[in-house]
Amino acid sequence: MKAIVWQGPERMTIEDVPEPGDPGPGELILRAEAVGICGSEVEGYLGHMGNRKPPLVMGHEFAGTVVAVGSGADELEGARVAVNPLSGCGECALCRAGLSNVCKDRVLVGVHAPGAFADLVKVRAADARVLPDGVPARVGALMEPLANGVHAVRLGGPAERAVVLGAGTIGLVTLQAALLSGIAHVAVVERHDARRERALALGAHEVGDERDFDLVLDAVGAQATRQLGLELLRPAGTMVCIGLAADETTLGFHDIVRSQHRIQGSYAYTMDDFEQAHAWLVSGEASLGDDLTAVRPLEEGPEQFARLAAGTPAEFKVFLAGAGREA
Repeated sequence: MKAIVWQGPERMTIEDVPEPGDPGPGELILRAEAVGICGSEVEGYLGHMGNRKPPLVMGHEFAGTVVAVGSGADELEGARVAVNPLSGCGECALCRAGLSNVCKDRVLVGVHAPGAFADLVKVRAADARVLPDGVPARVGALMEPLANGVHAVRLGGPAERAVVLGAGTIGLVTLQAALLSGIAHVAVVERHDARRERALALGAHEVGDERDFDLVLDAVGAQATRQLGLELLRPAGTMVCIGLAADETTLGFHDIVRSQHRIQGSYAYTMDDFEQAHAWLVSGEASLGDDLTAVRPLEEGPEQFARLAAGTPAEFKVFLAGAGREA
């Protein structure tokens, strides 16, 4: 089968690789119909993510059709599904506490196991959720990023006024999660005109001279946005850090202490978060715009990664898939 193989910084190839083999008990083989390119994968392509080791088939935002099932998963044969690609061991204290996303033995498809930038991908049946008829695979592929936003907003706790920093994919899904969670006023900071306009069209307010937000959601993760987030935050407010643009950041901690600011990291999501994202997207409550681009052929993967790494794309999200891709 064909797959996109990351060979190291800024090097990707289209290769013939072995098929996943027969599914074992509780496993599925999926023909991916839409696979989103994640910003973290672009950073990985550039060599900025230490958790990705070449050679690697990436792809963790995906949906498609089940073409083979192992024992115990017969009810999903032939189904169209979206997949939560992140699973914990299920046995450790963190997993038992509902924190499978930070399990030390967690597995992320596309990082620790071959991903969906291939004709076929093997996944756990327990991680698949059925897509109702009429819900495009591209919408199913958005459940993983939206789950990130759901998780971040939940970590932020109750708020009446929130601001999202950045209106890329993660910023927009976090905006949607904040609005659907009942936060009355959600503002956005985004310097890219098209991204800012999309956020405003989805219900955000543009930040003017506003300050003293209860909740800041940093979807960028740069020195500048982390500093700005603290400047926008009210005393005793919470800044949730989702973005990973920069590793090293210098912040003045005297103001953090004196303002009793809470800085909260947010990593990925749990299955509860994924299921909330699934519910909002299949019901149409969450909508990230009606102009999702068509799914491009897998063979365009190296070119698309290079283009995305070179600058801010015009598209909200780029999708790839093999021969079974959605039109």
